[in-house]
Amino acid sequence: MKFSKLADYFEKLESETKRNELIQILSEVFVNSDANEIDKICYLIQGRVVPFFDSTEIGMAEKTVEQAIALAYVIDREKVAKLAEKTGDQGLAAQKLNSELKHAPGSAAFADAKVKNSDVSVSDVHEVLLKIAQTNGEGSVEKKISQFADILKKVNPAGAKHLVRVPLGLTRLGIGDPTVLDALSTAKVKDKSLRKNLEEAYNKTSDLGFVAKVFWEKGIKAIDQVELQVGKPMRPALAERLPDAEAVVKRMGDSFAVEPKFDGFRCQVHIDGDKIRIFSRNLEDFTNSFPDLVQGSKEEIEAKSVILEGEAIAYNPVTGEFLPFQETTKRRRKYGVAEAAEKMPLKLFCFDLLYLNGKDITKLSYEERRRKLKDIIRDDSVTVMEAIGKIAHSAGDLTTQFEEAITEGLEGVMIKKLDSPYQAGARNFNWIKFKRMIGGELSDTVDCVVLGYIFGTGKRTNFGVGGLLVGVYNDKEDTFESISRIGTGLTDDEWRKVKEMADKNKLDHKSARVNSLITPSVWVEPEIVLEIFADEITRSPLHTAGKKDDEPGYALRFPRLVSFRGSSKRAEDATTVKEIEQMYKAQFKHLKS
Repeated sequence: MKFSKLADYFEKLESETKRNELIQILSEVFVNSDANEIDKICYLIQGRVVPFFDSTEIGMAEKTVEQAIALAYVIDREKVAKLAEKTGDQGLAAQKLNSELKHAPGSAAFADAKVKNSDVSVSDVHEVLLKIAQTNGEGSVEKKISQFADILKKVNPAGAKHLVRVPLGLTRLGIGDPTVLDALSTAKVKDKSLRKNLEEAYNKTSDLGFVAKVFWEKGIKAIDQVELQVGKPMRPALAERLPDAEAVVKRMGDSFAVEPKFDGFRCQVHIDGDKIRIFSRNLEDFTNSFPDLVQGSKEEIEAKSVILEGEAIAYNPVTGEFLPFQETTKRRRKYGVAEAAEKMPLKLFCFDLLYLNGKDITKLSYEERRRKLKDIIRDDSVTVMEAIGKIAHSAGDLTTQFEEAITEGLEGVMIKKLDSPYQAGARNFNWIKFKRMIGGELSDTVDCVVLGYIFGTGKRTNFGVGGLLVGVYNDKEDTFESISRIGTGLTDDEWRKVKEMADKNKLDHKSARVNSLITPSVWVEPEIVLEIFADEITRSPLHTAGKKDDEPGYALRFPRLVSFRGSSKRAEDATTVKEIEQMYKAQFKHLKS
């Protein structure tokens, strides 16, 4: 496929406000793609050249992209900067400059720029972007600028716009991964019936391009045979909630495992011989940030190839005391890594084993996986430990172990079904998260996604924002549904920060992935995740979270900001509508009892 054609499709996708139409447009893209380029198209749709878990970055900031645009279109950098400021987007600036040159063939600038007809392919563009990402060392900045400028000359105006947005992380197509999977299925069988199969393969590999390529080359049977691969993080299993110990026993039966719920970094450790990689719950590569865990895994895990899960917690090396999560988060850094590791070393409490010596063992029961996990961790380990759980047989057993965990400063326990397999990316009752509920109030925070903001009045006029419209994730529809407006609880600095973050993602129309009856002053691409605490969940006709027909939706009462999640959570990892429904029922049951 020519990149110009893909860019034209991107234009349609960007302006579309209905999700079903997005799926139809995307399916048309895939129908017109071949197996050699479909993986590259999927990465570009994600605004990437590699999967999310791959730490390879193009490495071009605004100033270097600005220089490349100026070089490509023979214009002063200052003029590019002014045009970008006027349009609010370097992509739009590049589109305008490209268009002007192509429509001025008699000008000296056109001759100097040597702007060619747009005959460059998607694969050609991807190859150049990947080459730029792999360019390092002395003179690399100049090489990146030259390479990017050269490819900018070879694309059409729409192509220039979308090409520029890739290194800047500003691809705004309003498309989530489930929507891409729906479109892949639709392209092959005219409906979404293969979405579940594709999603299972994606959950095991976290590589959308890989899944699409296998599907295009070998069909659905090959997709159904996809297994875990060392080096490709799987999407972690997720837990459901239940309101009390009796409800847990009713769901789990008369025997179940109870594990301590640690408050640290959820880590996925991949070992292949001497090569070790550590991924976060959000599939980020933490390997370079955690050298102590790398060394501990190398010395204390006795197996040739492994994928295991655990929770990493920082501790005081003098007293041995574990540090709160706010301190543990300081270990996530790019600089001063060695000093941080010495001052706040980590221990990894392993709670599951998913791959062992060349075999995907996720289909084995929880008990079998835990036995194998115990066997591969050395008895004298000091960094990599087994998270010791206990078997409970009654509500009384669970309550006792839960209270012990609370006494030890933990936030609760995890309850796991003994005969359950590990289901990557799935949220079900094989795992249950059990936390304390006090006085009918929510004991847990809600991760909400910013959908838009409302202009400020009075003092907040200076901030440019006085309120936020936030939503939660509908994982069935791949949409974000409104649940609250937040106008209090933020400091002046936090208002400024959220405005700065939102403006990097602002849209001139509502995203096709957003379902809201409320229209904010400015719509925002649903990417920013905020941790919110509220007094309770109520029903409201103003909000769409969980709204069905004439029934009201759910809303947060007295919401206030706890923290910015940053890159630790993708929008799709925010609290789901289903979870909100469960939290509402649990709260209601507590108040009635």
